[in-house]
This record gives sequence, C-alpha cells and structure tokens, in this order.
Amino acid sequence: MKKLLAVLLAAVLCLGATAMAEETYRVGVCQLVQHVALDAATQGFQDALTEKLGDKVAFDVQNASGDSNTCSTIINNFISQNVNLIMANATPALQAAVAATGEIPILGTSVTDYATALGLDDWNGATGMNVSGTSDLAPLEEQANMLHELFPDAKTVGLLYCSAEPNSKYQADVITGYLTALGYTCTAYTFADSNDVASVAQNACDGSDVLYIPTDNTAASCTEAIRNVVEPALKPVIAGEEGICAGCGVATLSISYYDLGYATGEMAYEVLVNGADVAAMNVQFAPNVTKEYNAELAALLGVQIPEDYVAIQ
Repeated sequence: MKKLLAVLLAAVLCLGATAMAEETYRVGVCQLVQHVALDAATQGFQDALTEKLGDKVAFDVQNASGDSNTCSTIINNFISQNVNLIMANATPALQAAVAATGEIPILGTSVTDYATALGLDDWNGATGMNVSGTSDLAPLEEQANMLHELFPDAKTVGLLYCSAEPNSKYQADVITGYLTALGYTCTAYTFADSNDVASVAQNACDGSDVLYIPTDNTAASCTEAIRNVVEPALKPVIAGEEGICAGCGVATLSISYYDLGYATGEMAYEVLVNGADVAAMNVQFAPNVTKEYNAELAALLGVQIPEDYVAIQ
C-alpha cells in the first residue's frame, strides 16, 4: 500500500511539473488604430515572443479603431481574462491600461514620451509603476536639420498634427525650437480628429512653404486625405516616420517600428519568464535611424534628394 501511494504521489508531482513546464502565457495586445507603423510594431512584438516561447504564448490582439474609449473597453476585457501581460500600442492605449490596472505588467510601444503620456514629473528612465516599454521618439533635432538640408530657402513651416495626441504636441513643441533656431517661422495647424484633417491640411498649405508631420497616429491613418491636399498645392511634407512619408511625405528620418515592437517583445519575455520587475526596467529607444524618401512624391514636387537617402519601397 505504501509503495502504491508513493507511486501515485510521484505521478501527481510529475503531472504538476509537466503542467508548470507547459504553462501558456496569455498576452493582451491593444493597438490604437490600424496603420503601417503600429501594425509593424505589433508584428515585431508577436514575432519576438513567439520565437522565444513557441506555442507557450497566446495573443489576444484587439484594435480600437482610433477610439480611446474603445481602448478602455479592450483593456478591461483583458483584465477580466486575467492576462499575464498587456502590450499597449500607442499612447491612448497605454493611458487606458495604466488607468485600469496597477498590478498586471504593462509594456507600451509606439509611445513618444512616457513622462508626458503618464504625467511623470521626476523622470529617470524607469516609471516606478507596473509600466515600461519602448519609445518611438525620433531624433527631432536631426529631423529639423533634414528639413533645412532639403529646403534651405523656405521661410515658413506648418506643423500639422492631431490636438488629441499629447505626444504629437510634445514633438511639435520641441522641433519648433530647433527650426526657429535655423531661421524658420513655425505655425501649428491642429485637427481634432480625422473629420477635419483635409481642411486643416489645406490651411497649412495656404500658410506654409513646407509642412512637418510628427509621429501622429491620426495623421498616419489619414495619409491619403493629406496627400490629396498637399500634392495639388505642391507643398512638400517632412514626416516623423516612414509610414506617413510613404503616404504623403517626401522625406523622413525614421526608425523601424518592427524593430521597436521586437524589442518590446524581448522585454515581455524577461517579465514573463525571468521575473524582471517592469517598474525598474528603463524605457528603451530605437537603436538606428535611416534617411528615407518617397521617390514618387519627390519627383512630382521637384525635390532634389541627396544620394545618402534610401528610397521607401
């Protein structure tokens, strides 16, 4: 009898160990809106975790269609499912996640400035909360220099972005300082949502020699509408990232959103498997930037592109 009990106990322990070894991590992904940059970040995130965990990770990927209230609904659903980690793709998704839970680890991506997004005054690279992630902050001074390199004779720059995105305003404010130092007069032209993008873009074209669009999610989802305005107006756009440039710009100094998402996935592995403290993890940045141009629009607008730029494919 004792021998039988020992065998049964060993079997139970073996089954328990197997169950632990085969644990599936549940990850909820809330993406603000569908466009090239955010899609690439989500794909990079999934690829990184899948390469490391195989079928031991299950994703629930939800798209909020650009609505912050929908972000909150998605996040609350993740919480009710008791997911192991939330990946928030873009600032409104991150803000919704932080408002909903202080316990489930949250990793953001495609977020420009975490201090601005989270209202942090004493910023040292780690949030001290259940939040970390990756930033898509572009090198704004270098982007200003790019604009000056391509359009040294321009006088006025129109900054076109969505007023509902605090990180877009942050970028516009910072680059305005650099552009002003280079001798340009800068004016902000903001739209509230996709409904007034075209009319605001027209105002920007009427009052500017060159337009600058930061890494703005609403603009990224409305590049066709913007192009329909800037192309006939013959006004060039310097864009904050590749997706916007491919849609309506002539040049960008851009990061890889796929690589950014991949780095976020590597951070998620450290949290899920190795028990890393997300509150102590420094926000990471894209390691490389590339000078890129939109060959079609550059030709249509007669913009001469230097040889060290790479054409967007």
